[in-house]
Amino acid sequence: MSGAAMMVPVVMATAHGTPRRRHPAGGPPALASRAFRAIPPPALVLLGVITVQVGAAVAKRLFAVAGPGGAVTLRLVFAALILVLIWRPSLRLDPRTYAVVAGYGLVLGAMNLTFYHAIEHIPLGAAVTIEFLGPLAVAVLGSRRWLDGLWALLAAAGVVLLTRAEGGLSLVGVGFALAAAVCWAGYILLAAKLGDRTSDGRGLALAMVFGALLALPFGVGQAGAAMLQPSVLIAGVAVALLSSVIPYSLELEALRKIPPRVFGILMSLEPAVAALAGLVVLHEALRPTQWIAVCCVVLASVGATRSARPDV
Repeated sequence: MSGAAMMVPVVMATAHGTPRRRHPAGGPPALASRAFRAIPPPALVLLGVITVQVGAAVAKRLFAVAGPGGAVTLRLVFAALILVLIWRPSLRLDPRTYAVVAGYGLVLGAMNLTFYHAIEHIPLGAAVTIEFLGPLAVAVLGSRRWLDGLWALLAAAGVVLLTRAEGGLSLVGVGFALAAAVCWAGYILLAAKLGDRTSDGRGLALAMVFGALLALPFGVGQAGAAMLQPSVLIAGVAVALLSSVIPYSLELEALRKIPPRVFGILMSLEPAVAALAGLVVLHEALRPTQWIAVCCVVLASVGATRSARPDV
């Protein structure tokens, strides 16, 4: 398995979020870390998964006022502001590092834009399930084990079942979800380069700025002044916290205590959690056959993660 593919269990959690780096000795991240130490690591990971998907559900509620573009813009702008305030990154970087940071941020922005447009047309659980093909593809293509081919077939069968079951899903929404999956795969590959060239969360903070700049024209064009309404701004801050800042802190602390492979297995529950969040927050009920499809992708993700080479 390639170096980037070996990162999949660690980076899978960062869809619409952040990669993990060590905290500095002081500051808000360190305070949060100390507060989370009493919580068992698996609970931290699962709580992070829940907050990410609840954040996506809250963002979808913004679509009526700000549209997907406006919701993404608010999410990334506020996340960028928070992360820059926390990490205070230096702008003194060499050109190659800037290129990596910019590329990572642009892919991050594109991933969020395509994902939010996907959930505009299809249920949250279905979108996350299809999007999970991205990290699964990175894991499988970086492996020479025949068993990983079977996991890939199981995931593909699950997605086909999901999109065709009982009337199927909107082709537009499926197309956006597949585009988000491609972006997620690129995100994982670029995360390896970002980790080589930056430390802590400083590179991420700058990358988030690039992602916000990419989303900004879409948000202004789609939502305009509606993004400045107090209620919309408050919801945007909530989405940024739920989808980026809080899960980032939770998952980073968990990775201090558990192997990345165990982390990846817990993260494989994300499609199922997304389906539950869609049901509870948005009242999006998947049909029984579609739940079976979600389970197929979850099992494929768990299997691919368990069969990966040990990375600790």
